[in-house]
Amino acid sequence: MKKITSFLKKSIFLIAILLFNQSFAQNGSLSGKVTDSKGLPVNGASVSNGSKSTSTNEDGSYLLSDLPNGLTTIKVTMSGFADLKKELEIKGSTVSDFQLEEKSSNIDEIVVTGVVKSASKLQSSVSVSSVSGIQIEQAAPRATAEIFRSIPGIKSESTGGEGNANITVRGIPVASGGAKFLQIHEDGMPVMQFGDVAFGNADIFVRADQTVQRVESIRGGSSSTLTSNSPAGIINFISKDGKKEGGSLMQSVGLDYGNNRTDFEYGSPISETLRFHLGGFYRQGEGPRNAGYTANVGGQFKANMTKEFEKGYAKLYFKYLNDKSIGYLPMPVNVSGTNANPNWSSLANFDILHDTPHSAYFQDMLSIGANGERRRSNMSDGMRPISTSFGGDLSFDLGNDWKIDSKFRQNYNKGRFVSAFPAEVTTAGVIAAGFGETNLTYANGPQAGQNYDNNALVMRIHTFDTEINDFNNFTNDMKLTKKIGNFDLTLGYYKAFQNISMSWLWNSYLLEAKGENAALLNAGSNSVNGLYAYGVPFWGNCCTRNYDAKYDITAPYVAGSLKANEKLTVDASVRFDSGKARGTYAGATQSANLDVDNNGTIEGPEASVSVVDNANRKPINYDYDYVSYSFGANYLLTDNQSLFGRYSRGGRANADRLLFGANILNDGSAVPGLSADMVNQAEFGYKRRGTNASIFATAFLANVSEQNWDFGGANGGIRQIQRKYNSYGLELEGNYKINSFSVNGSVTYTKAEIADDVITPALNGNKPRRQADFIYNVVPTYKFGANKQHNFGFSVIGTTKSYAQDDNKLVMPGYAYVNPFLSFELTKGLSATVNVNNVFDTIGITEVEEGSITENTNNIVRARSITGRTSALTIAYRF
Repeated sequence: MKKITSFLKKSIFLIAILLFNQSFAQNGSLSGKVTDSKGLPVNGASVSNGSKSTSTNEDGSYLLSDLPNGLTTIKVTMSGFADLKKELEIKGSTVSDFQLEEKSSNIDEIVVTGVVKSASKLQSSVSVSSVSGIQIEQAAPRATAEIFRSIPGIKSESTGGEGNANITVRGIPVASGGAKFLQIHEDGMPVMQFGDVAFGNADIFVRADQTVQRVESIRGGSSSTLTSNSPAGIINFISKDGKKEGGSLMQSVGLDYGNNRTDFEYGSPISETLRFHLGGFYRQGEGPRNAGYTANVGGQFKANMTKEFEKGYAKLYFKYLNDKSIGYLPMPVNVSGTNANPNWSSLANFDILHDTPHSAYFQDMLSIGANGERRRSNMSDGMRPISTSFGGDLSFDLGNDWKIDSKFRQNYNKGRFVSAFPAEVTTAGVIAAGFGETNLTYANGPQAGQNYDNNALVMRIHTFDTEINDFNNFTNDMKLTKKIGNFDLTLGYYKAFQNISMSWLWNSYLLEAKGENAALLNAGSNSVNGLYAYGVPFWGNCCTRNYDAKYDITAPYVAGSLKANEKLTVDASVRFDSGKARGTYAGATQSANLDVDNNGTIEGPEASVSVVDNANRKPINYDYDYVSYSFGANYLLTDNQSLFGRYSRGGRANADRLLFGANILNDGSAVPGLSADMVNQAEFGYKRRGTNASIFATAFLANVSEQNWDFGGANGGIRQIQRKYNSYGLELEGNYKINSFSVNGSVTYTKAEIADDVITPALNGNKPRRQADFIYNVVPTYKFGANKQHNFGFSVIGTTKSYAQDDNKLVMPGYAYVNPFLSFELTKGLSATVNVNNVFDTIGITEVEEGSITENTNNIVRARSITGRTSALTIAYRF
């Protein structure tokens, strides 16, 4: 019996071993790596097969064990990437790598800009878009403002160079320049409290580089109540933070224009709770137009560090920007035909696509400074921001469903804005006669001293020569949030200070109308080395001035968000802005027989010199306040579709553009009703996420009041603006992807009109200048290669016609320009990309000083066009 029992035990044990071995022989494993479209490892991606799953490590590796041999389906998922499913055959130890594609629509990306509560785009009740770092790289913007071309609802006139862009949002117009109703943020904090400071627009102090993770934009919506002075929207540059280890080194060169740029960035976790990221760029070159000298030179360095705690985190960041970039102003261009159907073309000696009035012969300038001192500037200073910024972002859970968040930023901004503005373009004979001379002569260049042809064209140049003395600003935005069931309450307090200290010190010159190193011209003894006036007598010596203003902004706000059920979320917010404006300002006075160059002789330009009238400085002493509010709702129709609606009212305080006119009284107070402008907006939208496509559609309506000023042209100097606008329209944004092909794009229809012009009622009912009915962009791309590692595509950016000025006479024709790109992966992590901007050399007029032409003859007007064809090669290594 014992032998039988022993035999049975041994038999059972043997059978168990055989069964185990058989079972083991039937199972296998799967391993490999998960990378992104650039071949970089993806850390933290989920790799699963049914109930079995694992995550990739820092180098993208994964291992799934105990998988049954045979056909099976593997799913790979990661936030920010499209889900990947693949059927594989498991044969023992199987190896397979996976490459994830970045989501083109980013519809699941969490919105952090200008919202009451962070939520995905599908669940938020605002119109928001984002442009990823990869999309920016593909677009190869020649200026930061060109990035904004990819955002629906925003028309960005980026023809001014690296900064000084005119930006409109949904028909809320550019009455003058800059982005009055829009703020530009970096990591959630404003670069400037006011977006349209004359010759100091916020985009001058911003540069995009490889440290940017994405650019997020909200149009309208809760931007009215969650930041000050920005009812039309917010554009937010969001930086990488080192959560995933990796970096890049990038070298870009212009193939047919002067540009040499190096970008670098690197970030990494230091420990489980500490990480950092740093990077920047340096570049130099002539720029995309024929300046005749090194017009762009400088760089930027950025760094941030994040420490995570058990109940929150603290992030500190730093930026230093020191850059010179050429600023393009209107240039001479030929126009024939009629006002309604004009023909635009370049002059024989001036290519509107590739030339500029800047010249190697027009550099050094002497003038009298704001305090009566002699000072020199150089045309190569261009837009010269010198900016040092530091700030922090702190967020902690206080317990009992309370949370505190605080963001602060200190910006130290100074620099210069120097460029050449053609106040008049006419023949040399006309200019010479105005000075009582028979002809002009070359002041410098290879023909110095010789007579200039009386039939040739001459530009009367006003040098926009400004000193940005102090644009320092500080912002602190602190809020407490309390969760009460399905209701989130936010109590916020916004405090900000903005200095605007600037000097305008302009001279007048004569310059031949040609590209590629134009020479200065003399009008007999009336001018010296091309300079005929210290000041701008052609504009009534309007513009020598100095102002030193300080703005103190306080804004408490309350916001609430209620998740009524699984489908409906509603939110509301209200904000009370108050401000104090203090300081002084002084205009121009004429000083007779002032020996500016200190040579002991009073020459023609020194007979009457514009200087700052410091003896009659005027005070700035006014307060303002306004209430903003916003309420909206989002309804999930399905897991992939939602509807949202919102109504908002927001304000924008007027700053430096109130000065030097009838809007400030002698005691420094502001005329009632002009210290702040208001914007009322309504919007209704639909969002849909599909397997291969997504679409966003938003209908909008806006009513705007505005006080502003602009240069009137001719000898009109500065003209004041006081009016109301109405606009309505529709934004469409979408993407589609099938296999290796994808396309992204947007189109915006806007119908806008001047509803009530107080100063010039004849303009009522007209369309605001530069406002097109349609703006659009489309970007198709195709990935190819064994691992889809190569990429080809192009963008088409266009606009329909608009009017040059508010009187609606001269038409600026619609245009579309094409920007192809081709990227090859040379080896793992190393790629080469060729970008071509405006490949077909399309003329695209964005700004005209004149409002009409003499029909059926040749006219010379002053205008800005998009830049002609430029090509660049970029070698990038990502690690």
